[in-house]
Amino acid sequence: MWPTFLAQGGLMIWVILLISAVAVVVFIERVLHYHRAQINSMEFLNGVRNVLKRDNVVEAIAICDATAGPVARLVKVAILNRDKGRDGVREALEETGLIEVPPLEAKLNLLATIAQIAPLMGLLGTVLGFIKVFGILQTKVSVPTMQDLSGGVWQALICTAAGLAVAIPCYAGYNYLVSRVNAIVLDMERAATEITNILADTIGRK
Repeated sequence: MWPTFLAQGGLMIWVILLISAVAVVVFIERVLHYHRAQINSMEFLNGVRNVLKRDNVVEAIAICDATAGPVARLVKVAILNRDKGRDGVREALEETGLIEVPPLEAKLNLLATIAQIAPLMGLLGTVLGFIKVFGILQTKVSVPTMQDLSGGVWQALICTAAGLAVAIPCYAGYNYLVSRVNAIVLDMERAATEITNILADTIGRK
């Protein structure tokens, strides 16, 4: 039923289905990526703090290596640059942050683009459908029947619906992923501040 129904949407319906498949793949990939990237930063930092209190830098770095995500990599950079003082640690963290954030935002523009162009593709399919209708009206010698016009009307309606059906969840998914990125970046900022203070206290006791 569905293949026959979609076939009435003309060429544009398959283009819309193709970009919808791309959007689904991007969304799932990003969700899995953010799931791996986001950790319990406070619990992680507490573990690192306890290790650094014992001056066990090697174990602290090992904990960072064993933990996935940008927060752990930031903390590792801070530990490796601990001898440069607070300003040196901050500078190293800022440089690392500039490297870590772009991969988090990767592919989000693609999802936003699909959300924006899907309705336009649906509109194009609608226009093509009405062009088909008027083409029949122009070439038909006798009075056209509803059956003659139904093909173009179906194409117009199906493309409009499909474009909106793709755009709405894409836009919602994009906003959800942006919120996940913002949460991870906030964790990175908090972790950067916390590890800077931890290292300052550790160095200050020596």
